[in-house]
Amino acid sequence: MTGVRIAPSILSADFAELGDEIAMLERAGADWIHVDVMDGRFVPNLTFGAKVIETVRRRTALPIDVHLMVVEPERYFDDFVRAGASGLTIHAEVSPHLNRQLVRIRELGAAAGVALNPATSLSAVEEVLGELDLLLVMTVNPGFGGQSFIRPSLGKIARARAMLDAAGSRATLEVDGGINRETIAECWRAGADTFVAGNAVFTARDPGAEIAALRGQCVQRA
Repeated sequence: MTGVRIAPSILSADFAELGDEIAMLERAGADWIHVDVMDGRFVPNLTFGAKVIETVRRRTALPIDVHLMVVEPERYFDDFVRAGASGLTIHAEVSPHLNRQLVRIRELGAAAGVALNPATSLSAVEEVLGELDLLLVMTVNPGFGGQSFIRPSLGKIARARAMLDAAGSRATLEVDGGINRETIAECWRAGADTFVAGNAVFTARDPGAEIAALRGQCVQRA
């Protein structure tokens, strides 16, 4: 359906078969490939670096949506864009120079995004809406896959949509955390247009049918 993007997170992929997993996502109709980068400091887990982004880029022409769950994210900008990232999303909680960091991401030729943890107010991005290509509302606390959706996040998604619309922003409104057939429709109705799904896609018997089902849960907003 037009206007809905499904961005499977390779955090849930089988890394022994990463090339095949990426090919599977393309066949299945994924819109973006979502790569979660964790440093063991901002979040407890430790995951991927530039080499994984390079590997993904060699395997696909799809946009690579990189979510930096790291402190001092600016240390990674150049390497990750060089490796093939289409967009970099950084956390407001660890980005005291948010305007400068977003401008730098755009200077490198990538889309600039900001992620907000469930307890972080939307006010954290009010002053940078003009530099924003993507706003990511976390619907779980970041760091691990397979968590349950935090339902009060729906109100935050709706407020985020209203804020972006009021500012005339064309930024993507993405949600990440606990997205499946039971939760995606409510997020869509609240105003989100891009959905990170990990377990829902990679544990499905037929990932293509699962992506189609997720997309099909999103009906046109009135």
